[in-house]
Amino acid sequence: MGAEGETVGTRYEDPPADPAGRPALVLVATPIGNLGDLSSRALAALRDADVVLCEDSRVTGGLLARQSIAATMIPLHDHNEAAQAPRLIERMKSGERFVLVSDAGTPLVSDPGYRLVRAAIEAGLTISAVPGPNAAVMALSLSGLPPHPFLFLGFLPPRGGPRAAELARLRGVERAGLAATLIFYEAPHRLAETLAAMAEALGADRPAAVARELTKRFEEVRRGTLGDLAAHYAVAEARGEICIVIGPAAEEEAAGAEELDARLRAAMAAGMSLRDAAASVAEATGLKRRDVYRRALEIGDVSPR
Repeated sequence: MGAEGETVGTRYEDPPADPAGRPALVLVATPIGNLGDLSSRALAALRDADVVLCEDSRVTGGLLARQSIAATMIPLHDHNEAAQAPRLIERMKSGERFVLVSDAGTPLVSDPGYRLVRAAIEAGLTISAVPGPNAAVMALSLSGLPPHPFLFLGFLPPRGGPRAAELARLRGVERAGLAATLIFYEAPHRLAETLAAMAEALGADRPAAVARELTKRFEEVRRGTLGDLAAHYAVAEARGEICIVIGPAAEEEAAGAEELDARLRAAMAAGMSLRDAAASVAEATGLKRRDVYRRALEIGDVSPR
C-alpha cells in the first residue's frame, strides 16, 4: 500500500496448477475462534501435507476432523521444539512435506515454531506461509488507537515483580523516545492485576482498549484509559482470550541532567547507598546503569569501591 492507502503495484494471481517445487514447510494460520475464517488455501495445505505439526493434537485434531481431513500429527511445542527440529529437518530433506499450525492464529506469533523455521532456513529448505487470522492485528484494527507504528510484546511475565520490572523497562524506553502503540496478550485471570500494573507504570490516563473473544459470539472491545479499564476489570469478570492495546506515550524528552541529579540526590537522601540509588534511578528513567552510576559518583564526590 502507498501513502494514504493508495494501492501500488498490487497483482493477484491464480494458484499454480503444477504442484512441483512445493515448499518443505508451510506455516498455516488457523481460526482464532470463528471456523469460517479457515481459508481455502489453508485447507488445501492441510490436505496436501504429509505431516501436520501442532501445539496440541487434541485441538488441531478437532479442527481437522471438522473438515474431514485425516492427517498424521506431531506435537511441536516449547518443551520439545529444540529436540525435534533436527529430526524434522532431515525428514524434510528426504522429501516429506510439513505444515505447521498453532492452536489458533498465525504460527510463531507468541507460539512455537521459530527454532524450526530458523533450522529450515539454515538447511536451505523452501518455506512458505498461508496468511490468515491474527488476534493482535485484529485488536489493533478495532482499538481506535494509532495503527502505526505498533509494537507487539506478547505476554508479560505472570508474576508481579518481574512484570513490574518489565513495564518499568518499557517506560524507560518510551522516555528515551519510543512512540508506538503497544499490543499485549494476557490470560483472563490476570487481566485486572495486569491493567492495574500498566496504569501505575505507564500512566492511568493512557488511552487503551481490551479486546476479548475476537471473532466469536461474545466478541467485545472495551475502550478507555488504562485507569478506567483497570477499575472496570477489578470488579468485572473477564473470559476468553485477551488482547490489550495501549496508545503511544505523549511526546516527552529523556530524563535530563537536572532531573537525573534530582532523582539521585533524593534517593541518597532517603538513605540508599550510592550503588542502590544509581540502580533505582536507572530503572526508573531507562538510562544505562553505568552512566547513572558515573553521575552518582560525581554528585557523591567519591571513588568507586
